[in-house]
Amino acid sequence: MEVTVKMPQLGESVTEGTVSAWLKKPGDRVERYESLLEVITDKVNAEVPSPHAGVVKALLVKEGDTVPVGTPICILEAEGEGEADASAAEGHGPAAGAAPAGSAEPGAGAVTAASTESPQPFAPGQSERGRYSPAVRRLAREHGVDLTQVRGTGAGGRVTREDVERFVAQRAAGAPAPAAPAAVHRAAEAPAAHGAPAAPAPKLGPDDELLPLTPIRRTIARNMVLSASTIPHAWTMVEADVTGIERLIEARGAEFRAREGVPLTFLPFAVKAAVEALKVVPRLNATWSEEGIILHRRVHIGIAVATEEGLVVPVVHDADRLSIAGLAAAIADLAARARAGTLKLDDMQGGTFTVDNTGAVGTELSVPILVPGQTGILTTERAKKKPVVVGDAIAIRTMMALCLSIDHRVVDGAEAGRFLTEVRRRLESVGPETGLY
Repeated sequence: MEVTVKMPQLGESVTEGTVSAWLKKPGDRVERYESLLEVITDKVNAEVPSPHAGVVKALLVKEGDTVPVGTPICILEAEGEGEADASAAEGHGPAAGAAPAGSAEPGAGAVTAASTESPQPFAPGQSERGRYSPAVRRLAREHGVDLTQVRGTGAGGRVTREDVERFVAQRAAGAPAPAAPAAVHRAAEAPAAHGAPAAPAPKLGPDDELLPLTPIRRTIARNMVLSASTIPHAWTMVEADVTGIERLIEARGAEFRAREGVPLTFLPFAVKAAVEALKVVPRLNATWSEEGIILHRRVHIGIAVATEEGLVVPVVHDADRLSIAGLAAAIADLAARARAGTLKLDDMQGGTFTVDNTGAVGTELSVPILVPGQTGILTTERAKKKPVVVGDAIAIRTMMALCLSIDHRVVDGAEAGRFLTEVRRRLESVGPETGLY
């Protein structure tokens, strides 16, 4: 049976993906769930598994192209598929990327039956100068670029996003851009005929440098604008006395690291406290919709991780089932793979609440922006010693600010304050003898 694999949705808020590398070529055999290609999205570089065993018949999208979720990307000649698979291939199965967190079959529904209306594969050596991806056309409109003036470096002379970004940078620096062939000028589509007028190109001085936007940075920007412009944010904070946690780390941190292979930090304690507080105030573990508030019974905590490409938020699934040691190991693993660019699809899906350890970079107060689809995000700030009143005396204690942004459509200040109070109470209850397992 011939099936068409579509670009899966690699996260709830992801609307497009960039094919960074094909791992199979036409004629290659692929097993079910074997990696078929690598895709870059706003948050992750991920390998997409094949939904069927069979032979790759044709690739419909070139490396470097950015296409919307649901776009056909390749054709497989599937082998040994039964009625259940045929039903899913015709669009009756789950939507791409809709598998629950922890599913063994990510993206398994991302196929549809091939038809005569399917996009034609790119023939080797075929000139593709007159065919621009939606992402390339959009980027050209944003920067006022005539695509007929851009020299393509893709297969067959195809114009890629990098070509447009390079053209913009050269134009801003005053350097002449490489001219495109005259034949292309006659055949290419004029992008100015589509959409609203583009914003004027930025003006750079002699000492300025234009950094082209990466796919991750561009989509982070889009998601942050979406969050800030559509979600009524409210913010509050409390201070927690984390002297007990500090003493525990000092007393047992070296032994813990030798035993577990990861450091013991404040973060897993904060995540554990947040998870337990979400059980007390479940409205913080929710999603707003026009039909009603969706309460999530499972607790999946997004952990903000800074990488060279930008901030990513992989997810610790079912975080309420993990001990302090389990959370420390899970967080360290996600952070390492995020920075190495080896996160998987499941790692980025299903988050219901986010914790961001902004104190790691030295901040003392933050006003975080919500991840679209979540109701709360908690930041843990820099732990520092300061004089505080303890009973009737003044003592030097290690204090940490806990900052919370909420979706005010879902929860009010009273619930936010109660949640932070629960987090603080749990953090302040930790001492040198607190169990880690």
